[in-house]
Amino acid sequence: MALIFLGANSILAKAALVNDFIDAYSFTFFRIFSGTLTLLLLLFFKQKNITLTKDKNWLSSFMLFLYAITFSYAYLSLDAGLGTLLLFGVVQLSMIVIALFKNEKITLQKTIGMIIAFVGLVYLLYPRESFELSLFHSFLMILSGIAWAVYTVLGKESTDALFNTTDNFVKALLFVGLMYFIFMDNTYVSLNGVLLACISGALTSAIGYTIWYYVLPQLQIVTASIIQLIIPIIAIFFSIILLGEELTFTLLLSTLIILGGIIVTLKKSSS
Repeated sequence: MALIFLGANSILAKAALVNDFIDAYSFTFFRIFSGTLTLLLLLFFKQKNITLTKDKNWLSSFMLFLYAITFSYAYLSLDAGLGTLLLFGVVQLSMIVIALFKNEKITLQKTIGMIIAFVGLVYLLYPRESFELSLFHSFLMILSGIAWAVYTVLGKESTDALFNTTDNFVKALLFVGLMYFIFMDNTYVSLNGVLLACISGALTSAIGYTIWYYVLPQLQIVTASIIQLIIPIIAIFFSIILLGEELTFTLLLSTLIILGGIIVTLKKSSS
C-alpha cells in the first residue's frame, strides 16, 4: 500500500505541474500543509492530545522538505520516465552506500537481486529517442533522491510511525514557509492544482509515509532500497490507467525483470 501511494505522488505532481495548474512551490506548500493537517487530526484522535518534540526529528524533517521541494521543481523540466529513473536510482545507490557505512551485511543473493531489479529499471526508462536533458533539473532530482534515501534510513529508528511522521511534517512545513519569501513573486494557483496537491499531501504522502515508517524498522536498508524500485512501475501503470498512456512490450518485460529481482532479494535462502 505504501508503495502504491508513493507511486501515485509522481502522477499527481505530473498532472498538476505539466498542465500548469499550479507552480512548483505552491504545489509543495499545499502538499505539506494538507499532509500536516491530516496527520495532526489522526494523532489527536489516537492520543486525544497533540504534543510534538522541540529538539528531535529536525534532520528527517529537513530531508522531507528537501525531497518535496526539489521533486516538484525537477518535474518542471524532466519527463516522468527520466525523472523516476534519477530519483529511485539515486535512492537505491544512496541507501546502499549508507548500508555499507553502517556495516549492514549485503549477501550475494541480495546483490544479485539488486542488480537484476536495477537492470530492469534501466531497460524500462532508458531513452530510445533523442532528447534534451536539463542538467539543473537533473541535479534537483538527484538531490531529491538523496534526501528521500536519508529520510527512509532515519525512519528505521522510528518507534511510533504516526507520531514521527506528524512531527516530520510539522517541522517540514516550517522550512516550506521560510522558502515563501524566495518564491512568492512566481506563485500561482488554481482549484485543480490545489486539489491535486492536497490529495498528494493528505492521502498519498501523509498516509503513505506513515505506513512506510511503520514498515521500515522491519526491513534492512538494502532491502528497503530494492523494494522501492517497484515504485516507477506503479507510477507508469497509473499513467496508463489514468492518463491513457500506451501499454508496451517494454513495460511488460521490464516489469517482470524488476519483480524478479525483488523476489530474488526477498526470497529466504534455503538452509
